[in-house]
Amino acid sequence: MSTSSASSQKSYLIPTIIIGVLFFVFGFITWINSTLIPYLQTACELTAAQAILVTFASYIAYVVMAIPSSWVLKFTGFKNGMILGLAIMAIGALVFIPASHSRTFGVFLTGLFVMGIGMALLQTAVNPYITILGPIDSAAKRISVMGICNKGAGAIAPLIMGAVLLNGLEAYAPEKLRSLTVTAKNQLLDQLAGKIITPYIIIAVAFILLAIAIYFSSLPDIKNEEQTNPDHVSKDRKSIFKYPYLWLGVLTIFLYVGVEVMAGDTIQLYGYKGLHIPIEIVKHYTTFTMLGMLAGYLLGIVLIPKYISQAKALKFAAILGIILSFGVIYAPGSYSILCLALLGFANAPMWPAIWPLTIDGLGKYLKLGSAFLIMGIGGGAILPWVWAKLGETSIGFQNAFWLLVPCYAFILFFATIGNKVGKTTGKTINGTGKATTR
Repeated sequence: MSTSSASSQKSYLIPTIIIGVLFFVFGFITWINSTLIPYLQTACELTAAQAILVTFASYIAYVVMAIPSSWVLKFTGFKNGMILGLAIMAIGALVFIPASHSRTFGVFLTGLFVMGIGMALLQTAVNPYITILGPIDSAAKRISVMGICNKGAGAIAPLIMGAVLLNGLEAYAPEKLRSLTVTAKNQLLDQLAGKIITPYIIIAVAFILLAIAIYFSSLPDIKNEEQTNPDHVSKDRKSIFKYPYLWLGVLTIFLYVGVEVMAGDTIQLYGYKGLHIPIEIVKHYTTFTMLGMLAGYLLGIVLIPKYISQAKALKFAAILGIILSFGVIYAPGSYSILCLALLGFANAPMWPAIWPLTIDGLGKYLKLGSAFLIMGIGGGAILPWVWAKLGETSIGFQNAFWLLVPCYAFILFFATIGNKVGKTTGKTINGTGKATTR
């Protein structure tokens, strides 16, 4: 290895570690929601459709903030944008203090929405950053590491937060609360709501410390795609609307995030309310989904792109998603849960493939295109809520998972045809088979 090559790799090491920590943060905060749903349903006395608004508040922030995030980044740059995003997330975490004291679900949702705004800003900066940071031919390794950081945090978060928030939740079951006086019931639920204060103070402090670390770090700023990858060929078109594959990719991201959240965040609610499995058991289910995703990422490190391209991996993953969806719908009890958790494995290659196939060749529209993709994360707000509303009807929660099938079918369409619609040929990110991750 030449001295210049070794020096170059070293210069990318620290930024990659910093971005890896941010992806860990994304994963931890994102998959806390699976624990918050049953916790807040009990503490705030909610229906399933109301409780699922936890995911709605978190993910709808991406729709609201994605485009403004691209404008903010034009002024702040990537590095300062990350610091600002972390500061906003810290404020959102602190909103949980008054939310807990008042036990008002709307205030909890406000805190989640504010944190989501910070996450949207961070995501808009970090996703293209890790794709174009460093040599493009080594992007796959960086991306796989990001996925492991993200889903590793997703596996840990429900275990930690479940132990803090869900232990003893059976004592707050509606049938037990009905036997108490109003005063006694409120005192008991206030005690339950108070459990959340300390964890979110710790989370807020962690955000602030990470922002300070980034401020004093050597993380380089990246102005545009061409600056980092001069060999990337793209002929800018007159409008971003002249890239049809971009808009198909945005819809694909919308559907993918929706099914990912359904596999990870609704699995506890489905087990507890749909299949009547004790909370002490279901609180671990999201971890199983995340472990499936981790296995998918590790397999991707071995197979992609040496043995299989990202596009083919996306195709096979979509087919597996359809098959497992039928398992969720038709399999009995715990087998249905198993199929839902295994969707984590099927979902693992999807974001890493959809993202580069979509931003490929956008040139000067890279930041704006990335913002639209981040907006697509709003699928995590809409689809789980639709599932919960359907589940509360006569069809039941299990049959409501029919929602998964058309979503995976469209992802399969994008993998085979959609990503090529209106795309020019040339030396592009797509040709390398590289990607990014959420």
